[in-house]
Amino acid sequence: MRKRILLGIVFTVLVLFLAACGSNESADEEGNKDSSEEGTTEENTNENAEKAGSTYPMTVSSTLTSTESRDGTQTYNFEDITFESKPENIVVFDYGFLDTLDALDVEGVVGVPQGSTLPTHLEDYNSDEYTNIGTLKEPLLEDIAALKPDVIFISGRQAAFYDQLKEITPNVVFVGTDQEQYWESFKSSVDIAAKMFGKQAKAKEHMADLNSKAEEINNLAGNYNESLVTLYNEGQLSGYSTPSRFGYIYDVYGFEPVTKDIESSSHGSNFGYEAVLEFDPEILFVIDRTAAIGGDSNIESDMENDIIKQTTAYQNDQIVYLDGQLWYLGGSGLQSELAKMEEISAELE
Repeated sequence: MRKRILLGIVFTVLVLFLAACGSNESADEEGNKDSSEEGTTEENTNENAEKAGSTYPMTVSSTLTSTESRDGTQTYNFEDITFESKPENIVVFDYGFLDTLDALDVEGVVGVPQGSTLPTHLEDYNSDEYTNIGTLKEPLLEDIAALKPDVIFISGRQAAFYDQLKEITPNVVFVGTDQEQYWESFKSSVDIAAKMFGKQAKAKEHMADLNSKAEEINNLAGNYNESLVTLYNEGQLSGYSTPSRFGYIYDVYGFEPVTKDIESSSHGSNFGYEAVLEFDPEILFVIDRTAAIGGDSNIESDMENDIIKQTTAYQNDQIVYLDGQLWYLGGSGLQSELAKMEEISAELE
């Protein structure tokens, strides 16, 4: 009888002990789960942020609803596109947009215009990993079709091929900038990339860097009175004021234009060296188009002639030569816009 009682007591104690262990294990598992969740909170937050706004189907609008040919005889209208799923095979003509996709670590680019016009900071896209889809003005339509792209991103230089490209895929999106609202249209292109590929958090970080640098360069611009932006092309100059293709140097960077009486056009107004002397800017910005398109540039010897040597900009060593590929061909991307500001800051500090 006592033996049975003892066995009963032992059994009861054993049950209670196992129950306590089980309770502790559950507590430990719960504690570990909580700890694990705490450790990945930031990761989950970023992941959720990346997914926000990238739900498909998604309707995407181009940065511009329409644009005109250079001679003004034709208008190209761009339609809104509804994507059923996230594009995986991506063809990109606009170097600025390619720059943004690269900055956001977007995967899936299969075709770009390769060659000497490809900006240096995007030179990795000159490899055999990507298909050459032609030049900025002459797309290789058959080669593009062979890629079976889910989307083709274009800008002004390809506008004339819009209908032909839509025969390859209806998903052709214009991501070029508006010369009269450059900064706003640039931000719109970033927004397109971020939303389509779930990169909102990363885009926000890049834009914060740009805004901070813009504030810094505005403070720097406040040290000068009047400036003039010009484009050098084989010995000839074009001038830009605001609004214009390079008007953001005034509007966003904060430099004061020496004049607003310059006709707004893509390639600026013909601007002789005498006109530069007449306006006599304190700072003269010169963008080298000749070098940008692969030509032999004599920019410094042509610019620093007897007329320009009489200007305040020359005498104060304030002629700022700007990288043609960066400014003429490769702008309007997250990396290139920051590089532009850094180039001017480095020249003037």
